[in-house]
Amino acid sequence: MAKRSLTEKQQKFLDVLFSEAKGNFVEAKRLAGYSDNVSTQSIVDSLEEEVYTLTKKYIAGTGVKAAVAMNQIIDNPTDLGNKEKMQAAKDILDRAGYKPADKVEVETKDPLFILPPKKDNAETE
Repeated sequence: MAKRSLTEKQQKFLDVLFSEAKGNFVEAKRLAGYSDNVSTQSIVDSLEEEVYTLTKKYIAGTGVKAAVAMNQIIDNPTDLGNKEKMQAAKDILDRAGYKPADKVEVETKDPLFILPPKKDNAETE
């Protein structure tokens, strides 16, 4: 998809959203210079694709920090709060796409035959 051109305020909104506004849409709207009369939701709706893309990039970027934190926990396993840090790092890495596969696909060249259920000995006698 080709990158669309944004207004100066839209670009500023996106620029501050992940920095000074710390993810707060209302604060990003204020910092970008929008009027209080402009609906925050209308801004977010108009920038939905850009916010989604930037969120994915942000999570991917924090994935490095999460991996380093996991490595530090391995080096210092008795530090307080390691359990919480490990869970937070795992969640970030999962969301960044480093989650192990939930299912395994098995392929075979030979067809699989399903046999009828085995009869009990009492039925055959």
